[in-house]
Amino acid sequence: MEWNINIMKKLIINKENPNGKLIDLTAEEISQNEKDEENFLIRKQQEKDVITKLKIDQKNGNTKFLELGLSQDEATALTGYKPPIEETE
Repeated sequence: MEWNINIMKKLIINKENPNGKLIDLTAEEISQNEKDEENFLIRKQQEKDVITKLKIDQKNGNTKFLELGLSQDEATALTGYKPPIEETE
């Protein structure tokens, strides 16, 4: 689920406004919020890419150990990779 909420106001609470006062964001604050959101989405995608690559590398390494004649238990002991359990019907 993604939230795409563009809030163009901020709440100021101080002695003069103990209940808070909504004021508009400045152009600079809006621009910074947009940059921050874009950077967040980029970092989030980079993290997903790293996790995906790690899973692929683990599976490939496991497969290579199996091709060298190791048992799955031995390959798992070396790499820590456990293949997903296949459901049987």
